[in-house]
Amino acid sequence: MSDHAEDGYSGAATLVVGEREFAVTVELRGHFQPIDGYYRWYGRIAADRELSAQVGGRKTTAVLRTPQGAATGELSDPDPWDRYRITGSSTPPFMVQTSLDDLEPTGA
Repeated sequence: MSDHAEDGYSGAATLVVGEREFAVTVELRGHFQPIDGYYRWYGRIAADRELSAQVGGRKTTAVLRTPQGAATGELSDPDPWDRYRITGSSTPPFMVQTSLDDLEPTGA
């Protein structure tokens, strides 16, 4: 079991695929990988008919923008509920804790 907290974002976002923009809802998480030194972020995009028609179930590169930032990621195959997974490395499209001073004290 891991003691590290995951960062994340839930809410409205804009997904850019090719020349098209989609207003979507996302659930994102991420964590730092100390072995390779990269920050890995990932999540699901709520089902969207227009997005599904554009992407057609294929892996594709996309830009995800949230009110907190933007990042390039890869869309992968949708799940049975037509929600696409998105993954990325390095700077995520959401705020990440960068200081241990921001941690709340645990247990007493």
